[in-house]
Amino acid sequence: MTGLRVISGIAKGRRLRAVPGDTTRPITDRTKESLFNIIGADIQNASFLDLFAGTGAVGIEALSRGAQFARFVDKIYTAVQTIHENLRLTHLEQYAEVKKMDAFQLIDSIPDRQFDYIYIAPPQYKGIWKDILLKIDANLGWLAQDGWVIVQIHPIEYEELGEKDGLTHLRRFDQRRYGSTLLVFYQ
Repeated sequence: MTGLRVISGIAKGRRLRAVPGDTTRPITDRTKESLFNIIGADIQNASFLDLFAGTGAVGIEALSRGAQFARFVDKIYTAVQTIHENLRLTHLEQYAEVKKMDAFQLIDSIPDRQFDYIYIAPPQYKGIWKDILLKIDANLGWLAQDGWVIVQIHPIEYEELGEKDGLTHLRRFDQRRYGSTLLVFYQ
């Protein structure tokens, strides 16, 4: 894979560092470009929560394109260090907060702010995306009234979730496949 970079906005073209080892699976430029084409101008002045943030590439792209604030959450020390370094490289650290903690621990807590976008890109093939989506659905204070939850998973992981599964508030309104990546959008 070629190096990670910021695709558009004020930090366009800046190279991002990868997390050492194989604990993360960075988003491809094609998928990231498509994601932000879908979000469009609504990213302006938005707040962005990047769960299982890894390199921070998605939240950094949001900031570069005009989001006013991004919070990055990852429990892996090397990922948190990489996010800090990538924020420094892009000069976006003043718009960001990085938390070294488990995403479930954050979502289980009392919300301290609402986010326009919550991005979930957990480790693959463990069903974590379903568990965290259900937690967000049960603690909707994290999500702004017209906010989106966006899940990034491998297509074979996807399954339809509904009320029988405990998903009572959020509804899937779109999904897009880019090779071995599936983006699923909930409102």
